[in-house]
Amino acid sequence: MARFAFKMFLKPGFEAEYERRHREIWPEIVKLLKETGVSNYSIFFDKDTNLLFAVQEQGEVSSQDLGAEPIIQKWWEYMADIMETNPDNSPISIPLQEVFYMP
Repeated sequence: MARFAFKMFLKPGFEAEYERRHREIWPEIVKLLKETGVSNYSIFFDKDTNLLFAVQEQGEVSSQDLGAEPIIQKWWEYMADIMETNPDNSPISIPLQEVFYMP
């Protein structure tokens, strides 16, 4: 299983709201992620930069490859008011290169 990491950007002042929405993540999103092989998915927040750092294990796709799914598009729309987004409401997401791993 491959690991995938990326960064996203939270708008200032929305840390608590971002956490609340993810505590209440829609079951359909979790189901889709698991069905597509995404697991061990964590998101970390750097309060000094408003940077969100995500890491996940994946099968053939990452969570960032699921944008054609209607439930993902709906989630993006729900999150667009608190994150930096692209014109289609997808979060601006920048893949990160792994430079070290200790199993």
